[in-house]
Amino acid sequence: MAASTTAQAHGRPAPPTRVAVVGTGGVSALHAEAVTELDDLELVGCADPDPGRREAFAARWGAPVAAASLEELLDRGGVDVVALCSPPWLHAEQAIACLERDVPVVVEKPVALSLAELDRVVAAEASSAGTCGTVAQHRFGGRAVGVRELVRTGSLGRVDVALCETLWYRPDAYFDVPWRGSWETEGGGPTMGHGIHQIDLLLSLAGPWRSVTARAARRARPTETEDVSTATVELEDGGLAVVVSSVLSPRETSRIRLDCERATVELEHLYGYDDDSWVLTPAPGCADELEPLWAGTAGGGPSGHVAQYREVRRALLEGRPLPVPTAEARSTLELVAALYASAATGRTVARGEVDAASPFAASMRGAAEPPWATGGTTTSPADDPASSASSAAATSPAAAP
Repeated sequence: MAASTTAQAHGRPAPPTRVAVVGTGGVSALHAEAVTELDDLELVGCADPDPGRREAFAARWGAPVAAASLEELLDRGGVDVVALCSPPWLHAEQAIACLERDVPVVVEKPVALSLAELDRVVAAEASSAGTCGTVAQHRFGGRAVGVRELVRTGSLGRVDVALCETLWYRPDAYFDVPWRGSWETEGGGPTMGHGIHQIDLLLSLAGPWRSVTARAARRARPTETEDVSTATVELEDGGLAVVVSSVLSPRETSRIRLDCERATVELEHLYGYDDDSWVLTPAPGCADELEPLWAGTAGGGPSGHVAQYREVRRALLEGRPLPVPTAEARSTLELVAALYASAATGRTVARGEVDAASPFAASMRGAAEPPWATGGTTTSPADDPASSASSAAATSPAAAP
C-alpha cells in the first residue's frame, strides 16, 4: 500500500505522492513541470541511460536521484508512481517491469506499439498491486469534463456529426531522430504519434466507435509510415465522425467539432486548450436552456499534464486505477489499429475485427508494407484475400512490431 493511502487510512494528512520520471527527453519536461507545480506531488528521481541528459534533468528539476536505468531506479525504492517518457518502443516493456514490482505507472502516448503489446501490459496489471494509466491530458481540461457530462446526460442530444483534426507540420529534419517515422520504434505515423490525442478526446466525448473506413498516404516525409491519414468513423449510435491526422499542414491546428441535436460544440487549439478555446452554438430554440449549462462548464482549468496529475493523485489516494485506465486506452488504440487495417486493405473494419489472429494486432503495419507505402494502390479484399485484417498472415515474422 502506498504511503499516502496508509496515512489516509489512519486519518493523517497524506504525504506528497512521490513521482519518478523515466526517459529525460523532450516530453519529460512537461511531466516534471506538472509535478513540481503541484504541492502534493514530489519529484524524487529520474532515469536515463544518457549520463549527460539525466544529470541535466536532475539539476534542472531538483530530482535527488539520477539513475542509469529503470531497474536501478526501482531498486532504490521510495517511488509511488513512475512516469514513462521513454521512446515509444520501450513503453510496454517498461510498464510491465513497473507492474511486476507493484509500482503504478503513467505512460506517455502511445501506451504500446500494438494491441498485442498492450494486452501484455493488461495481463501484467491483472496480477499487480499497481495499475497502468495512459497520458491523455486533453481529457482533463475543465471544458472537456463539462462537455463530456452534457453529452452523457443527454443535454446536447445525440451526436450526429463530428470532426477530429490534427493538422500539424513536421519538416524532414524532425525525422532525423532515429526512432521517428519507423514502424518498429514509433509504431506508426501521425495517426499513431500525433493524432491519437485528438482521437482519444473525440471518443471520450462522443462515445464508443463501431467501424472505420480509412485512407493513408506518404506524400512527402522521409518515413516508413504514413504522413497523412483520413477516416470516416461510425460511432456506436450511428453518428459519423471524420478524422484527419497530418504532419504536412503549414497552418497548424487541432480541432474537435460535435454537431449534436441541440447544439454544435467546437474546440480549436494546438497543443492545449483553455475555456476560451471552446465555442457553443445552440440550435434554434435551445439557447435559453443550454447557455446556463455551458456557463457551468467554465472555470475548471486548462488541459495539460497538471490537470491529469491531479487526477493521478486522487486515484492513488482513493485506491482507483490510474487515469486513463488500460481498458479505455485500448479502445483508442484499437481504433487506430483498425484505421491502419482499413487503409491497407481498402475496406471497412469493424470494432473487434482486429483480433489476435489479425496481423494488425501485432503491428500497425500489418504483415507487409501497405500498398500506399510502396507506391501501389490499395487493393480490395477480393483482389488480395491475404490483406484482410483477420488474415492468417499474423503468424509471419514480418508482423512483429
